Amino acid sequence: MNNTLSIIGSGKVGRTLGRLWAERKSVALQDVLNRSRQSAQAACDFIGAGRAIESYADTRSADIYLIATPDDHIEAACEALAATGLLTAASIVFHCSGAKSASVLHGAATCGAAVASVHPIRSFASPEQSVADFAGTYCGAEGDPRALATLGELFSAIGGIMVGIDSERKILYHAAAVFASNYLVTLLDTAQRAYVEAGVAPDMALKLMEPLVRATVDNVFRLGPEAALTGPIARGDMATVRRQQDAVSDWQTTSGGLYRDFAKLTVDLAARRKTEGK
Repeated sequence: MNNTLSIIGSGKVGRTLGRLWAERKSVALQDVLNRSRQSAQAACDFIGAGRAIESYADTRSADIYLIATPDDHIEAACEALAATGLLTAASIVFHCSGAKSASVLHGAATCGAAVASVHPIRSFASPEQSVADFAGTYCGAEGDPRALATLGELFSAIGGIMVGIDSERKILYHAAAVFASNYLVTLLDTAQRAYVEAGVAPDMALKLMEPLVRATVDNVFRLGPEAALTGPIARGDMATVRRQQDAVSDWQTTSGGLYRDFAKLTVDLAARRKTEGK
């Protein structure tokens, strides 16, 4: 327990990481700052360590500061921390946002602190569950090498797997996660509604989709996207694709545009498969 840690913003991410590090005695938790002392104390109770505070004026010097506020408040929180005069060239300040890079911590960097972002790629809907199964979580990381070296040890101690990303393309990195998760849900919703339009009951539509979706996802992660591709475009049956395009567009213009755009991307994917297969 060579480093001290203070947490600014004690939501689900801050609580989860704080408790994991406290349980493994990876750091000595000092202060937990939140909008009210009551919520900060609730976080300390969950973590099992730390002193609840509600003002930056009460913050003590620490080796590492985690800013775990909502994304829109990270920059302001960092500026407020910098204004305390506590930051030095030995300090490390980091956040866990998937969409913002370490550059939003410029207030700390101006004070000489090493800054970074480490984004655990997982849901934190339930801190209790996140604590239980955090091991094996991949974490997109970028920032100052000194900060990443120390944070790499901390995250490794709780089972995190650090993956380096390009700081300047951080928002694209986050968009990739949105494609893989959020937009996959939207795509499946579109498929279900198309089944319903074709006369299939909604619950039966999900049953028809499930084996297709599960097998496809398994194949993508087992074989890679190129080898996992099946269907009319993979077979070169473009006449069927055109008929489907017309049918979907007649049903719903927006979904027809989605089908058209996916068809273009899938043609490219099929071409890559043929090229790589030679």
